Amino acid sequence: MISSFSPSRFGLSTKLFAVLLLLGAIAVLISGGLGYVSARDALERSIYNQLIAARETKTHQVENYLRSISNEIQLLANTAMVVEAMHGFRDAVDELDRTKVPDDVRSRVESWYDNNFMPMIRRQLGSQADVKDYLPTGSASYFLQDRYIIANPNRTGQRRALADAGDGSTYSRLHSHFHPLLRHAAATLNFFDFMMIDPRTGRIVYSVTKEADFASSVTARPYRHSNLAAAAAACHESADSSKTCLGDFADYLPADGAPAAFMAAPLIEEGMVIGVLVARLSITELDNIVTGGRQWSREGFGATGEAYLVGPDFLIRSAPRLFFENRDQYFDELERGGTTPKNDIEDTHRYGSPVLQQHVDNKATRAALGGLEGIGTIGGMGGQLTLASWGPVSVPGVQWGMIAKIDEAEAFAPVHRLERRLTIVGAIALMVVLLTGAWLSRSLLGPLRELTAGVQRFAAGDYAAQVRVRTRDEIGQLCSTFNGMVGELREKSIVIESKNRENEQLLLNVLPAPIASRLRGGEQNIADGFDNITVAFADLVDFTHLSAGMPPAQLVSLLNGLFSRFDEAALELGVEKIKTVGDAYMVVCGLPAPVSDHARRILRMAIRMVYITREHALENRVAMKLRVGVNSGPVVAGVIGKSKYIYDLWGDTVNVASRMESTGMPDAIQVTRPVYEALKDEFDLEPRGPIEVKGKGSVEAWILKL
Repeated sequence: MISSFSPSRFGLSTKLFAVLLLLGAIAVLISGGLGYVSARDALERSIYNQLIAARETKTHQVENYLRSISNEIQLLANTAMVVEAMHGFRDAVDELDRTKVPDDVRSRVESWYDNNFMPMIRRQLGSQADVKDYLPTGSASYFLQDRYIIANPNRTGQRRALADAGDGSTYSRLHSHFHPLLRHAAATLNFFDFMMIDPRTGRIVYSVTKEADFASSVTARPYRHSNLAAAAAACHESADSSKTCLGDFADYLPADGAPAAFMAAPLIEEGMVIGVLVARLSITELDNIVTGGRQWSREGFGATGEAYLVGPDFLIRSAPRLFFENRDQYFDELERGGTTPKNDIEDTHRYGSPVLQQHVDNKATRAALGGLEGIGTIGGMGGQLTLASWGPVSVPGVQWGMIAKIDEAEAFAPVHRLERRLTIVGAIALMVVLLTGAWLSRSLLGPLRELTAGVQRFAAGDYAAQVRVRTRDEIGQLCSTFNGMVGELREKSIVIESKNRENEQLLLNVLPAPIASRLRGGEQNIADGFDNITVAFADLVDFTHLSAGMPPAQLVSLLNGLFSRFDEAALELGVEKIKTVGDAYMVVCGLPAPVSDHARRILRMAIRMVYITREHALENRVAMKLRVGVNSGPVVAGVIGKSKYIYDLWGDTVNVASRMESTGMPDAIQVTRPVYEALKDEFDLEPRGPIEVKGKGSVEAWILKL
């Protein structure tokens, strides 16, 4: 029966116009909002992909550059010319050591140290520095520094121009012959300096640039703790002609404390190391590689993007873009930031480079130096947000990270332009809707009245239609008639469908899908035997001690974040999570659906869990390590419980897997013989030997170290 309605305050024409206007506005807002979000997401993905590509390119360029340097110095070290030069210089230095130093030579050298060298040393180390700690040792050091440094007619920085000291000594004769060749080699290969070191005495018997370390010993004060000494020592320990040793950038006293890095190679004759050839690397060359020759825009970095290197001390190994483009602004931001000491800023001015002076410690540099790759948002030097991609640089002998970034404001500038355009288009669309609604509100009143009578007839048997009660006018009368017949059925149907979906989701959260399907089919006692599956137990080492001083909310958040990432990895690798108990996590592969590579999947899951734990600990700044045990064999699996279901495993295989975890080592994966036999050709498993397992006695175990 049709309900009776009181007269409406507003006419149907007015109401229809308002409804159409509202619907039009909602459509414009939704379409504009979705367009904006989609464009922003697409642009963000594109920017991150570009940053990843740029960072990987720069990483490969740096790796190739250092690999090329290694090959070049290795090639030089194996040439007969360099070996002959080393022999000659070493013998000539021994000859000079047997000669008494005249008083005038000794006086000139000591005066030079007092007046020229020590002011620089005291500026770096303080006024307490004693000249006695820096004076040459041995006659040869006095003679060579007097002839090639003090009496050198060329100014500091140009001493390499002198080939023959003109004193008629054996050393000067050899120097006049070999120096032009070695000087040319250094210039051709873009090395700042070439040095030859006698491993017997640690003395630098030859140097292209003739700085204050020339003819001094790197095994004695003041240079014995320098990176030059470390590189030379590493390379004279074994007669391996393919060996090179890289010393990371460090402050180098003879160069006025400027940053210096060294690449060394042994000089070998008849299986014996007779010397070490050392090249001092050029900071400028490394800057040119990382900055692309200052062509940031051409390399896709726009107006604010850049890439830079950082070392394990969180000090940069390449200069940032702002240093080259606007040096005044760069120093202003350093001073305003307050994180760079004043003396480091002064050193940057003096050396003309911020390498080893600017400190960069953020989540990007920490992750990159930890060997992790990633993307995300970090703070910029001036406090602005930047989008960044980071990752390690694989160079033997050093631990570097590469970061590529661009300011967020520049990256999303196209989105801001799109936002303005969408606003204009939305205003135009709303105007069109306004005009159209005014027309429709007048033209559709007659058809709507006819539709009311049609819906009343439809209410007698057609249950597929749905209408919404919007008003108390003729359309409201129509909707009331329709909803009086089918509203209750529709509501019940919706409730039933909703409950079914909730029950389905709850069941799948606690049981594997095949088991849940069997349970829904009416099967009561579900228990299956499996001949060969692989089980892994993972447990956080000493987590009880860690959690004792942690608030409950923070503890739950920490574990939930870690185990959620474990769950994602399990889903990706196709393994089944069984349960978590406290800080323990259990997974299995090979059931309820058998798979042939269950051992491989579980071991990859174990590796993934260890790395996820490291990354999670780094992100949350906690000391947290994982211990994992893995075993393969037969088990029984089934569902227990009535009101609260749980799918669990039983058997000796499960117990041994648990013991593998509890007797394992932090940050390592311990496996049994069945796992070892299945995967020994694919993974590097080290035997640990027999271990005592409760209820089993002695059991063989293998360790996969990461």
